[in-house]
Amino acid sequence: MTTRRKALTLIAAGCLACILSYGSTSTRAADEAPKPGATLKGKDALGDWTTDAPGVRRLITLDDLAAPFDTGSANNHPRVVKRPEGAWPKVPEGFEVTEFATGLRNPRAIVRAPNGDVFLSESQANRVRVLRDKDGDGKPEVSEVFAAGLSRPFGIAFYPPGPEPKFVYVGNTDSVVRFPYKNGDVKASGPAETIIDDVPSGKESVGGGGHWTRDLEFSSDGEILFVSVGSRSNVNDDKAETRRADILAFDPDGKNERVYATGIRNPVGLAKHPRTGQLWTSVNERDGLGDHLVPDYITQVQEGGFYGWPWYYIGGNQDPRHKGKRPELGKKVIVPDVLLQSHSASLDLTFYDGKQFPAEYHDHVFAAEHGSWNRARRTGYKVIRVPVVNGEATGEYEDFMVGFVTPSGDVWGRPVGVATAADGALLVTDDGSGTVWRVAYVGKK
Repeated sequence: MTTRRKALTLIAAGCLACILSYGSTSTRAADEAPKPGATLKGKDALGDWTTDAPGVRRLITLDDLAAPFDTGSANNHPRVVKRPEGAWPKVPEGFEVTEFATGLRNPRAIVRAPNGDVFLSESQANRVRVLRDKDGDGKPEVSEVFAAGLSRPFGIAFYPPGPEPKFVYVGNTDSVVRFPYKNGDVKASGPAETIIDDVPSGKESVGGGGHWTRDLEFSSDGEILFVSVGSRSNVNDDKAETRRADILAFDPDGKNERVYATGIRNPVGLAKHPRTGQLWTSVNERDGLGDHLVPDYITQVQEGGFYGWPWYYIGGNQDPRHKGKRPELGKKVIVPDVLLQSHSASLDLTFYDGKQFPAEYHDHVFAAEHGSWNRARRTGYKVIRVPVVNGEATGEYEDFMVGFVTPSGDVWGRPVGVATAADGALLVTDDGSGTVWRVAYVGKK
């Protein structure tokens, strides 16, 4: 098809964003490709998937924020295809990627049990699965459904925190339940006990929202159960958003509900720093303001903190769709610690607490970027590393695991969850291919 015919086809389809991006280079020349260790800043940091490479760092600051509606608002959903022959995730030198488990149905959040087993949610199948690598060969010899009949489960947490938990908590889209548990159980030994029966449901969809994932995390002392609840809409501020776009806190028995932090459009992933116990979150920000607004982010969560949604974003920048509203809140908006490429769809996160990776990776954040749809040129579809020094983020982040986008722009993998395995490897769930990937450090040649 000629360039002119292609453009006419795009015009007929009403795809202005596609027209603007059509003809731009889909793959950078080798001499222009970012080099490992390079830090992209300014506009370069906002680049698409063609600028991704293991070891490339990005630093996005407040000064890099685009103006609202600087570009059109794209509707560019990925076409998920079977993994092409020869395609494989790419990681930094010294690391190796293998398949840990395959044939899974919509694998999402993943956590390590205190005894080293791996629990993961298969959300579309409404179940939680247990995987166990008994002989240390990097493959699970045990794969069992721990519990079924759930309601779009996502988050999983063990209680009490420590080596001998008594319960497994599961975050359904509309409730939190728990099962009796002792180390080594691969089947729930009793029925689900409902701890919270009225978590705002993610089953509805209003304005393209209806965020349904509910992640769970316990405070280090086991006194607080944190539950993440995304917004029902993209940017509405009506009563339907009550108890949404928040991180809620409860006693472990589900009582004494309080709001821990607000204005967080979709805090998909929760994790606590292994040394400080500080709560962190990975957030999907709003859509509809253009290709480069609003940055997704990863941040420490301040108790009582307000992060802007829906009236403001990334500090006191007012969303033009709420012009003039809630002026008293403008100076209260917390700027997140790490700004990510807009529309990356940052999902789950974990702190690396293993010993296999080099020391420079210890206590750093790994986060899964599920990939964009509200952007003319794709971004995300990767796992990133966020350097954390003495409990504080440096502000930049690094591409760690990439390669899920084909040269034509189709997608064969979509990272969701990340966890450190008992042997120190990093496990990554991929709901595009139904796979859990294992990333091990084998040493530089």
